[in-house]
Amino acid sequence: MAQASTSRAWLAGLARAERGRLGLAVACGLVAGVSTMAQLALLAWLVTALLVEGRELSSLVMIFAVLAGLMGLRALAQWGQEAAGLSASLRLRRRARGELLDQLARLGPVGVTGHHSASLAHRVVDQVEALDGYVARYLPQRYLALLLPLVILAAVAWLDWLAALFLLLAAPLIPLFMALVGMGAERLNEEQFDAVARLSRHFIDRVRGIATLQLFGRTAAATDEVHAAADDYRQRTLRPLRLAFLSSAVLEFFAAVSIAVVAIYVGFGLLGYISYGPADQLTLFTGLLALLLAPEFFQPLRSLAQHYHDRASALGAAEGMVALLEESPRRSGRPPAPPRAAQARVELEAVTVTHPERGRVLGPLDLSLVSGEMLAISGPSGAGKSTLLQLLAGFLDPDTGERRTVKGMAVAWMDQRPLLVHGSLADNLRLAAPDADERAMRRALDAAGLGQLVAGLPEGIHAPVGERGAGLSGGQAQRLALARIFLSKASLVLLDEPTESLDADSERHVLEALTALAAEGRSLVIASHRTAPLACADRHLALRDGRLEEVADG
Repeated sequence: MAQASTSRAWLAGLARAERGRLGLAVACGLVAGVSTMAQLALLAWLVTALLVEGRELSSLVMIFAVLAGLMGLRALAQWGQEAAGLSASLRLRRRARGELLDQLARLGPVGVTGHHSASLAHRVVDQVEALDGYVARYLPQRYLALLLPLVILAAVAWLDWLAALFLLLAAPLIPLFMALVGMGAERLNEEQFDAVARLSRHFIDRVRGIATLQLFGRTAAATDEVHAAADDYRQRTLRPLRLAFLSSAVLEFFAAVSIAVVAIYVGFGLLGYISYGPADQLTLFTGLLALLLAPEFFQPLRSLAQHYHDRASALGAAEGMVALLEESPRRSGRPPAPPRAAQARVELEAVTVTHPERGRVLGPLDLSLVSGEMLAISGPSGAGKSTLLQLLAGFLDPDTGERRTVKGMAVAWMDQRPLLVHGSLADNLRLAAPDADERAMRRALDAAGLGQLVAGLPEGIHAPVGERGAGLSGGQAQRLALARIFLSKASLVLLDEPTESLDADSERHVLEALTALAAEGRSLVIASHRTAPLACADRHLALRDGRLEEVADG
């Protein structure tokens, strides 16, 4: 319940920022409703004039022209309502997506590791789009469903209060059933969003692991699992739709019965069979207009019932988005204090880092990194080398102690599984330097040992690269990520196993280029198991039991 109320409050806060456009949509809806009432009044008057008063059609040309004008006004108002609602929806969805992306930026690389990429994409894309119908149609219709029936009820009461009483008695049944349906639909939609997130994760994991599945002969079983997950999603999708159709049928039944009651009353009243109340004063005009207004009295409520499913979808989607927005990042976002030493780029003083599932990973430890220094970090797997690099990069804050860095210092990072996007070699290089020219990119590729390979490609640096480096070997992908490091102008360079997939000659070439970076005054930290990177460093520290120990040369 607390999560649901938080989701509603979040949606309400987003909607308040668009109240101007939503108010315009409501105003246009009111104009359309009043235009419809005027049309019906003119139509009832025309029927009376032709059948009762016996007027000629030629004398009613002006009335027909007014009727046509009202039809045009109604169409224009309906267009305005739709346009204003869609504009408000577009702006609200843009704001919601911006909040989610800002939260992902606050969480940083460490914070998002607990989420599957498919789930994050589902929240930022599909769940945000689920807010469209809620904002564009449901929110304006919520006010129109209150205002228009009151206006029509007042008009019918002025014509015949007994007919208005029949409408008033039936009106509460529709909101009652909407509330009952909404409680179940919201839960079903939340389950549906969870199901599609699971299906996305399931499918992407199988696609990424297709080589492993083929090697172990599990492709057929994986295909069956995807089919089963998709069928489960299909069934979960049909449940809210079935509920929506059944509820619509019930609401239509009550509206039809109420309209039929008014029609029977008007008919028998005009025939003189009912003498109670105002029935004796019924005329063809008043009776016909009351009968024509009866469907319009229920139409805003029926439209609201149709869009109530959009509300349930939006609340179900908001649950997942609010859960992401409420996650606490591992970093505060506050700028760190400057280093105390004159030449230092980064300083760590008595810092500790604790992971909930692993306990204390680092610390307490002290570290100072000066300009132009190449520092090597070694240690067994799981010792905390990657966590130390994340701490130096500012991806997380220490639980205790202090991290101090130069203000505005740019950081270049390469982890053990570097990101390569679908595009060209140049596209991947420009992730580090968007304004880099071809000459700079070629120098970076030469420094990473890819210059000769790229020179032999027909398309050169514009050769295509698939997602996650498809089309490149493991070593080539590693060197392309290293080329980004050489292209960047970062003062602090953090490398996690940068030569893991390279042969001895390529490793020597890359290490020479890294040494040249240090000679330019950049600070490098290399976490590695291999001997060569550790040997070429100015200082070698071993990480054991969360603490750093100096390793003597030789």
